[in-house]
Amino acid sequence: MSKANELKGMGLKATGPRLKILNLFETSEQRHLSAEDVYRVLMAEHTDIGLATVYRVLTQFEQAGILERHHFETGKAVFELSQGGHHDHLVCVKCGKVEEFCDPEIELRQEAIAKSHGFEIQDHEMYLYGICKDCQQKK
Repeated sequence: MSKANELKGMGLKATGPRLKILNLFETSEQRHLSAEDVYRVLMAEHTDIGLATVYRVLTQFEQAGILERHHFETGKAVFELSQGGHHDHLVCVKCGKVEEFCDPEIELRQEAIAKSHGFEIQDHEMYLYGICKDCQQKK
């Protein structure tokens, strides 16, 4: 199915900016992008899409379930493609690098803790903050 048809199936017109931004998320080596990151890439490609349009498209994609928004302690929202399946995040407090991980033992432990407190988990997010290997080596 084409990207245009995918967007139409989600109730969104397949406009140039939407297609360009969707393609950026699908092809970028960096999975977690802020609106400013998206805007910088578009500017570097000489694409005439304003920052307000970028924010609007990201919000529309989030509402349509195409993107997920995260609020790491960097103070800015970052987005990633919604691809199903749960994962957690390691966030570098120096450079902002984000790595994903999934640990079945942690997931089981969280379920056990919730159960012991009489809770049924509906959803959760875990962010671990530290200093990445690259930043540690720069010391």
